[in-house]
Amino acid sequence: MTEAAPQEFWQGVEEFNNREYYACHDTLEALWMESAEPEKKFYQGVLQIAVALYHLGNHNWRGAVTLLGEGIKKLRYYQPNYADIDVDKLVEESAELLSALQQAGAEKIAEFVQHFETTETYPGGDTTLQVPKIVKNIS
Repeated sequence: MTEAAPQEFWQGVEEFNNREYYACHDTLEALWMESAEPEKKFYQGVLQIAVALYHLGNHNWRGAVTLLGEGIKKLRYYQPNYADIDVDKLVEESAELLSALQQAGAEKIAEFVQHFETTETYPGGDTTLQVPKIVKNIS
């Protein structure tokens, strides 16, 4: 990103981290639609992860899994950092969630979401994993 990220992007980050995924979608979609590459694909990747988390909250396993995969795929291009964001961390946490969802399967989505909503973590094999967050790069 050749210049500082616009204020709307940081608003979307705050909404994402506050688990206001629908609001984040609206905020970032407006940016995405008006931007050019390489920012366009970056915004779309973040947006897809937000929408995946929204689908997860609605017990839509297929939507969550599909959009997590698409968002991760787009964001890999921007690793390790982009727009002052620790993309590595977002991709890693999202990939761990995707793996845990795939292991749980669609039939256990209600149980998975209940755990996710009450503890802000989700079961991931032998460990408990955190909900993906967008963190500012510290360097």
